[in-house]
Amino acid sequence: MPKRPYDMPPLAALSCFEAAARQQSFKTAAQELNVTPAAVSHRIKALEFELGVPLFRRHHRGVELTESGAWLLLAVQRGFETISEALSHLRAGPDSPDVTVRASTAVSSLWLTPRLAAFWKVHPDVTVAQMVSDAAVADQRCDLSIEYGPLDSSEDCRLLFQGRIQAVGSPHFAEEKGITALEDLMRGPLIHLNEEETGWTGWRDWFAALGLSLPRGRGYSVNNYVVALQAAQDGMGAVLGWTELVQDHIASGRLVPLVDEEIASPSDFYIRVHPHASDKAMLLCDWLASEAEGA
Repeated sequence: MPKRPYDMPPLAALSCFEAAARQQSFKTAAQELNVTPAAVSHRIKALEFELGVPLFRRHHRGVELTESGAWLLLAVQRGFETISEALSHLRAGPDSPDVTVRASTAVSSLWLTPRLAAFWKVHPDVTVAQMVSDAAVADQRCDLSIEYGPLDSSEDCRLLFQGRIQAVGSPHFAEEKGITALEDLMRGPLIHLNEEETGWTGWRDWFAALGLSLPRGRGYSVNNYVVALQAAQDGMGAVLGWTELVQDHIASGRLVPLVDEEIASPSDFYIRVHPHASDKAMLLCDWLASEAEGA
């Protein structure tokens, strides 16, 4: 019988071992691989016989890895990850981007795009594609996604910023309405972002955090933050501004803080790293996180 290349057991046996070791269960591994638990047990016994070492300690309610099994699991997973990355590259084709990052319209235009331009100057060999979407459902086709909400410590997520939320408007609007204090702001027209779709803080919550009720009066509603900012620049009313997102508008004088009062954002802007993210995706993730930290 010809000798197998690389002096390795059959890949089917290694795949069976990896699933059982990862799941810590022959039964669960069998369900994942669509085989019987007896088949899993048989393949692992054959693998242990070939290697001459026990890989699992069998218990009544499950199994646990021996020291040899833990060492083998680490090596097998590294090998499978390398194969998976190569296959993903082949499936994607030569023209596919190295990294795909998903963000909302607001985050993309106000924060991410300028930083991607700077990143590309430092790392011209890394191609990046943006998926711009305001849909609430996460898209698993991306490597990284920038999200707004409570930071999920159970997942691989990196905090970008929390920021503060202030009332901003155009200089002409502030002068025309004579807004110098919170009482003046409550009489002016407000631009409302549809927070039910975006999950972002609205005027009701902002005033409530300051111990006030939402004033009644003229207003303008929109479900796109970039449009809301443009409406504010056009003098239609006051809008809530996250400091990190509107800092360029403030610096240029297109928008100005209307009152001194502001609140801390109740949620975080953070990067979620998806399971298939490559080393180049992690390079971009670390770079964006450092940019946010240094801002």
